[in-house]
Amino acid sequence: MKSRAEIRKIAENAIDTELEAIKGLRKRLTEDFAKSVEMIYHSEGRVVITGIGKSANIAVKIVSTLNSTGTPAIFMHAADAIHGDLGIIQKDDVVICVSKSGETPEIKVLIPMLNARGNMLIGMVGALESYLAQQADVVLDTTVPKEACPNNLAPTSSTTAQLVMGDALAIALMECRGFNQQDFAKYHPGGALGKKLYLRVSDLYIHNEKPVVDIDADYQTVILEISSKRLGATAVLDNGKLAGIITDGDLRRMMHQNPDLSKVKAKEIMSPNPLIVRHSDMVVDALNIMRLNNITQLLVFNKGSYAGIIHLHDILKEGIL
Repeated sequence: MKSRAEIRKIAENAIDTELEAIKGLRKRLTEDFAKSVEMIYHSEGRVVITGIGKSANIAVKIVSTLNSTGTPAIFMHAADAIHGDLGIIQKDDVVICVSKSGETPEIKVLIPMLNARGNMLIGMVGALESYLAQQADVVLDTTVPKEACPNNLAPTSSTTAQLVMGDALAIALMECRGFNQQDFAKYHPGGALGKKLYLRVSDLYIHNEKPVVDIDADYQTVILEISSKRLGATAVLDNGKLAGIITDGDLRRMMHQNPDLSKVKAKEIMSPNPLIVRHSDMVVDALNIMRLNNITQLLVFNKGSYAGIIHLHDILKEGIL
């Protein structure tokens, strides 16, 4: 068994080896990379990505990245393709074949079939003299000096290079399409990430009560309104217009300042000019306002009128942090 120091050194060497492989990709970004982006961008079909072994695993990840950034893509295993799955490919699809050697038997059987169908072929390959590199319309060169594996056998640096090249391709296409945050939200509706991008204040505050008191309401009325609506605050209106906000913190401060509360009115307790959000604002923006001002609720306005309250707990329930 190796010592802990030796194990750490092994890991450092593996990381350094793969870092060098990735850095080397910059020099391998030829005109073919730009051609690949143009080919996919102008295609009326999908991107079909194929491979075998570890390259197939990388292909699956690239497919996921493309789909999530606005480029329709599908995975086709090279072995399955030559046993019936070739029908996945439609006439306008662009095919990307991922392979380190470019010489695996399945790939060599598949390529003539693709050529016969007339599909454009992008070879993501780590050997420029290989069959795949010679037969592809354009080549994405993912050659690496060596694998991180001490025997230079297990796909490590080479698969990392494929992964990074796939990411570069997806990001280039994303930029060319002008794919923005709103587009991203459409493809990621689930989870906290999606909610940050599409959830609006109107989606949350409508489920809450609408606490409100008149500016001349007495102390007891204010307490009952805040406690019954369970949002820790109430809006204060003067002839239907917003005059201020009273929070449970304001109530506590008033109790310390004035032991006799029998004659205290809402206007003496409230904080004027409260922070507000519009019902159409993004929830993540409301959260940022709360964080910056160290508060837990905001008054919501809709069409210029007080509409309700959004509370920090509403946001946290959605998993937005």
